[in-house]
Amino acid sequence: MTAVMGVLTQAIHLALLLVAAPLVVGVVRWLKARMMGRVGASPLQPLRDFLKLLRKRPVLAENASWISRGAPYVGAAAALAAAALVPSFAHGMALAGLGDLIVIAGLLALGRVCMALAGLDVGTAFGGLGASREMSFAALAEPALLLAVMSFAILAGTTGLDAIAMTFQEGTLGLRVSLGLALVALLAVAVAENARIPVDNPATHLELTMVHEAMILEASGRHLALWDAAAAMRLTLWFALLAAIFFPFGTAAPGWAPLGWVVGLLAWIAKMGVLCLALAVFESAIAKMRVFRVPEFLGAALLLGLLGALLLFVSTSLA
Repeated sequence: MTAVMGVLTQAIHLALLLVAAPLVVGVVRWLKARMMGRVGASPLQPLRDFLKLLRKRPVLAENASWISRGAPYVGAAAALAAAALVPSFAHGMALAGLGDLIVIAGLLALGRVCMALAGLDVGTAFGGLGASREMSFAALAEPALLLAVMSFAILAGTTGLDAIAMTFQEGTLGLRVSLGLALVALLAVAVAENARIPVDNPATHLELTMVHEAMILEASGRHLALWDAAAAMRLTLWFALLAAIFFPFGTAAPGWAPLGWVVGLLAWIAKMGVLCLALAVFESAIAKMRVFRVPEFLGAALLLGLLGALLLFVSTSLA
């Protein structure tokens, strides 16, 4: 019975993510437009664009190899697999045992490598520029993420995300400075991973400062639809990850609990809405930084993650 409930929870979770991913992107865009005094496109517009592009055949350059053909599918699959491991409305999913934060970081890295290879494959100047910047930023973002994971592992005794979320939901750990440092580090990494302001501008297409868009300029048709879907899934994944660790209230316990699932679903929707609003406010209130300052931004996140891990290690050793 427990296994059946785990499979059912996993299936509902996947369906929820597939519906929420385009809505998250659309809601953020709509909120930003409203803050700027514009009407803005419907929150459903990303879904309409995805379905429209999915029906179109991709146009490939003459010198494109199998990398340009296969990278969009691998990148989208990696983003979906990583999102499937992050709990949303309930704990105890069928894949909860595989939901290790290091595995999730590896899947995110796989998607990043696929996008960089696709940008380099055709040999355009913009593609190479975006790929080199993406990998140089990742050299600082990935260690910052792993240091934050180390902080959670010291407190929870495991790197399993489901166990970490349940430990934090119990509330026995209390407020800690190290967790605040880890939160700031994760927020900086999330901004860089999703190519958001101030690291990158998701609305930019023809500027020398672009990173994410530069790697997919040659994509079209269903390939572009898959890259857009992967980007939307990553943004939803990071929102769900932050909600599961730092705002775990309302998440249903493992097992069959209809009322708990309803409460967990409503709580998750509310948390995602608050995070969408926070991102829209943040991006509307801050300007994009110079690309040469991004390493300083991510270096500060790396330093905060290291400081948080060291504080926890010293405090637990003295205790």
